[in-house]
Amino acid sequence: MASLSLKHICKKYGGSNVMAVSDFNLEIKDKEFLVFVGPSGCGKSTTLRMIAGLEEITEGELYIGDRLVNDVAPKDRDIAMVFQNYALYPHMTVFENMAFGLKLRKTPKDEIRRRVEEAARILDIAHLLDRKPKALSGGQRQRVALGRAIVREPKVFLLDEPLSNLDAKLRAQMRTELSKLHQKLGTTFIYVTHDQTEAMTMADRIVVMKEGLIQQVDTPTNLYKNPVNIFVAGFIGSPQMNFVESKLIKKGDDFFVEFGSEDTKTTKGKKYQIKLPAEKNAKGALEPYEDKTVIMGIRPEDVHDEPRYLEQYADYKIKADVEVTELMGAEVFLYVNVEGFNFTARVEPTTTAHPSDTVDIVLDSTKIHLFDKETERTICN
Repeated sequence: MASLSLKHICKKYGGSNVMAVSDFNLEIKDKEFLVFVGPSGCGKSTTLRMIAGLEEITEGELYIGDRLVNDVAPKDRDIAMVFQNYALYPHMTVFENMAFGLKLRKTPKDEIRRRVEEAARILDIAHLLDRKPKALSGGQRQRVALGRAIVREPKVFLLDEPLSNLDAKLRAQMRTELSKLHQKLGTTFIYVTHDQTEAMTMADRIVVMKEGLIQQVDTPTNLYKNPVNIFVAGFIGSPQMNFVESKLIKKGDDFFVEFGSEDTKTTKGKKYQIKLPAEKNAKGALEPYEDKTVIMGIRPEDVHDEPRYLEQYADYKIKADVEVTELMGAEVFLYVNVEGFNFTARVEPTTTAHPSDTVDIVLDSTKIHLFDKETERTICN
């Protein structure tokens, strides 16, 4: 098995000065399930292809175990890659597709059969070994592509958006299967996706990327609860975090966030002030921002219309105009407008709110995040 070390890795294409990946530093543990996540064009697939040897590294050093592999051919890196489009040979059976790489390595026939049949058993495709790819569903083709990687018994699995061609139900099923497979094989998995749900459900750690740069590397729980900036906070979580431009004010020893659009001439509109818990000012984090504009963040599940919360935060009720409601089964998404600011609330299905209603909502002040307006870095979580 293998750990990986990426030291100051950069990728520049041609003569351009644009870096696809810039100063990428990461230590990947043996047997870890690591996920690269980010929007299209952020450099995650390029990084994966550099690990595979399919892209040349412009600068920096890549180690697999203790071995520097910058100039080692892909076939000699002891890795296996699973692509988005499966890349199966249409004229070969499932057995032949899975065995092809082993045949090229002149592996004995008995050993090939043993490995293929074992991988087919693990992936539950033993009954498909005589079929050709055109006779398989998308999910079955994906399993064959995984099987072809498994039979090589590599130190590292690289998976480049392997589930993006599947429908939603099958994607959810395959996420579970991949997590089980990782546990069975006890091998290092490096997985690329733009789908943060995939990242959150499968990863031991997540690498969030934007424009070729690492934004944060952390466990799913820490990324969700303690994002380091607005980009991470907005990218992780569905629906995404609500962001509201606010003013941070101090009354005595207490800090409040203030937002709204009060018009003193017409008496229209209203400004709301929400008291922040004292722990938000740990080590004086809020002091430099007194009377300054900050960005307040609050996740949809921390915006409430339930009576128990309205009672708990009775002094901080907010009038919200309901624009759209979405029943999701076990929960309802409310899309509301508060003084020109849009909020999404994830509430219980017992809600009585309907479009065009005006309802009371409250924000769970313990779950408020504050961000620096200029740098977009986190002030407090």
